[in-house]
Amino acid sequence: MTSEAFVHLIDDDDGVRRSLAFLLTAAGHSVRVHESAIAFLAALPTIQPGCIISDVRMPGMDGIELQQRLRDAGTNLPIIIMTGHSDVPLAVKAMKAGAIDFIEKPFDDEVMLAAIRIALDEHDQAGHREAEAANVQAKVKSLTNRERQVLDRLLEGRPNKIIAYDLTLSTRTVEVHRASVMTKMAANSLSELVRMALNAGMMPSPP
Repeated sequence: MTSEAFVHLIDDDDGVRRSLAFLLTAAGHSVRVHESAIAFLAALPTIQPGCIISDVRMPGMDGIELQQRLRDAGTNLPIIIMTGHSDVPLAVKAMKAGAIDFIEKPFDDEVMLAAIRIALDEHDQAGHREAEAANVQAKVKSLTNRERQVLDRLLEGRPNKIIAYDLTLSTRTVEVHRASVMTKMAANSLSELVRMALNAGMMPSPP
């Protein structure tokens, strides 16, 4: 996991914030505490990447509404929900809404630390996927218009002869463009090219 990741702790109980912040700091995590979901959202423009630990039931805005607000803002930090025993149904609802785990109070320290490791790993993987997608998109931008047309049809599963017919080109010309696409995209095979496109969320343009 990245050393720059922060654990954002949201709880209206000052005692919980203090004790949990101490635990996390002692375990080597960088921690930022917030007394409410509303306070966290107010600080959102300056929030460092990492993960969130939030109580599910708080005055003003609960953990469920916080998740919705973060989704609306396009913020995808992994969330761990803390809950009292009577709030388990709310925690299950939070998980259905995208939280990666919920932990009942009082909790074992190791259970919490293990959940945070998973959350930060999830954050790292998401960041890696985003970087890969951006890299693929940059390669796509290096293609000429004709190469992009050939790429789109390759992703649709069309063979060279059909692509040539669609674009009113010779099969040989399509083969040249296809080779250029493979080189610029740094793909060693058609299957690798398709996998790159899928991971980048690319959708072929209509022919």
